[in-house]
Amino acid sequence: QVQLVESGGGLVQAGGSLRLSCAASGRTFSYYAMGWFRQAPGKEREFVAAISWSGSPTSYADSVKGRFIISRDNAKNTVYLQMNSLKPEDTAVYYCAARTLRLSAQLYEYKDWGQGTQVTVSS
Repeated sequence: QVQLVESGGGLVQAGGSLRLSCAASGRTFSYYAMGWFRQAPGKEREFVAAISWSGSPTSYADSVKGRFIISRDNAKNTVYLQMNSLKPEDTAVYYCAARTLRLSAQLYEYKDWGQGTQVTVSS
């Protein structure tokens, strides 16, 4: 099991940027593929981006492709989500999650989850 703590959320105007971080502790971080998911009020949790244990390959939801970048630093046990050109529809609680083996866009394949960080984009 790995423990995950997200940070970096906040309030930003449309068109702005934020960088989320997810710090991991517990098991060896480099064993895990990592994912970012988000959940808006009244909606189901959805996939945002994922990255393999080595940093490549990566995968993105169509809604964020070209605007968000996922990366990781295994020496710091941290995964990042750089969010650019933010839109009001990006408003959600953002969660990071970990799974062994390959990256996945499927929520149910992730075993370990953080508590989430709120991102609010004003128009």
